[in-house]
Amino acid sequence: MFHGSMVALVTPMADDGSVDYAALERLVAFHLDNGTDAIVAVGTTGESATLDFDEHCQVVRRVVELVRGRIPVIAGTGANSTQEAIELTRCGMEAGADACLLVTPYYNKPPQEGLYQHFRAIAEAVPVPQILYNVPGRTGVDMTTDTVERLAPFGNIIGLKDAHGSQERVQELVERVGDRLELYSGEDGAACEAMIAGYHGDISVTANVAPALMHEMCEAARNGEAERARDLDGRLRPLHQALFCQTSPIPVKWALYEMGLMGEAIRLPLVPLAHEYHDTVRAALRETGVL
Repeated sequence: MFHGSMVALVTPMADDGSVDYAALERLVAFHLDNGTDAIVAVGTTGESATLDFDEHCQVVRRVVELVRGRIPVIAGTGANSTQEAIELTRCGMEAGADACLLVTPYYNKPPQEGLYQHFRAIAEAVPVPQILYNVPGRTGVDMTTDTVERLAPFGNIIGLKDAHGSQERVQELVERVGDRLELYSGEDGAACEAMIAGYHGDISVTANVAPALMHEMCEAARNGEAERARDLDGRLRPLHQALFCQTSPIPVKWALYEMGLMGEAIRLPLVPLAHEYHDTVRAALRETGVL
């Protein structure tokens, strides 16, 4: 259903902390003009943890309105409360999202059976297509391939975003569930090799600032043009690294500010990029031709 370069879109904010919908419109237009294959609204990069329920739903709704069906919109609707995740997922479906992205519950660190029951409950409650999201570095819990395989038979669980970061996990997932689920990388630095190995795309932070180049790299990797894909990925590598010099989305929001696409505001407890990293991010933008 979905493939290629799928941007994990930031949520632009005004200086008072409110959502900047004018800047959101500019960002969506930027991606539509530069080949992004799908937009993920209000995922981790979109500061889902600090948007309230109404803001969360409104940002998804507005992105859907701005895209007008030209590319898919995937709503981030995960939560560490199963009931809240069901409500957010229902909201994403009603807002018109093509699918919902559901992160493993964070902080409460459920066992594998808890993960299975959590995602089963959401799949049974809301019929929208759903993509599981495993990011142990953020959540403190790693959803095993065994658990993913148990969830694969649910008809509306259609994919997995994997940010485990291991090539061994990539191969394991491709071999065991690649014929039943669409697989997406959640690690920009590992995405090229994952797609060459059989993943369908990359849900990307880097695509926020280099959408055209990310689209080109993903397309080459998916088409089996390994040498060309690796060459393009080499050009993107400075961004893959610089955009994680502090906790994401701090660096990428500052990069978009530097590009003139939005302000630099971010919600507490995150703060704007420390001055000592400005040259690092700016140099990466210049090296890759973004500035």
